Amino acid sequence: MRTVPFPSPYAAYLRVYEPLAAFPEEDRAGWAAYAARAATSGDRLVAEHRAALAGMVSVPPRPVPADEPGEAFVLEVEDTVHVCPVQARLRAWVALGQFREGLPETLLHAFVPPGSLQRAEADHARWRDEEAPATLRILTATWSVPVVWFVPFGTADRVVDVSAEHPTVVHRTRMSGARRRVARALRAVRTSLGDLVEEVEQLEELGRWLEEFHARSWVELDYAGLARLLGPRGVEQDASVAEVAGALAALAEGDADGAVARYRAVVERWTAVAALERAN
Repeated sequence: MRTVPFPSPYAAYLRVYEPLAAFPEEDRAGWAAYAARAATSGDRLVAEHRAALAGMVSVPPRPVPADEPGEAFVLEVEDTVHVCPVQARLRAWVALGQFREGLPETLLHAFVPPGSLQRAEADHARWRDEEAPATLRILTATWSVPVVWFVPFGTADRVVDVSAEHPTVVHRTRMSGARRRVARALRAVRTSLGDLVEEVEQLEELGRWLEEFHARSWVELDYAGLARLLGPRGVEQDASVAEVAGALAALAEGDADGAVARYRAVVERWTAVAALERAN
């Protein structure tokens, strides 16, 4: 019997893969052994989604895993193994906090019962008291890709596959290139628009996040489930990285009209994708 693929959620992911040298010495052998038998990124996403769904439909619901799984995405480049721990528990706490913002208690409790919410909050508080601070290695965006996420990449970093049942899009670059592009973008935006704009704050936040990791890391933007929304044709026509780079170059040259036109093209593409969340 043929296995039916389990669909990934309509989300995109920004990941950082660090070399084994970035991890504490006592953890390196374990990650090396894990990398030798690791599943593909696609299978890893499917397993992650299944586990999250199982937690939410359990009785009572478990919006946050009881333990941090020792799982990771793995990338091997030039015979060097890089890993990106999934941090499912930490990411679930962050997602739960974002989900509850602005929701009235009655609506929140329709999704997460009070008892489950209290347990998750108590576990998070205990973790903060007992564990060393940890930086998220995976950022998640649902139904769209934040425009600032395209900044770290160049046009040559894009890998597209439309041959499978569902298309895939991944942008991947060295950390050094990602940091350089973000710094250049920040200078261009500040020079042209000043400090009091949302884009400056977003670029600063992204730049600080990238600085948290090993200099020989790799940065990856995976459209994941959003590639299915774009479809094969949309994937092939997507030029978001080039358009953002073009907008920043035009801004640096003082061409405000050119910058606006290129920026608008990206925003309109992903606004159309985000609108599908409310489609019948």
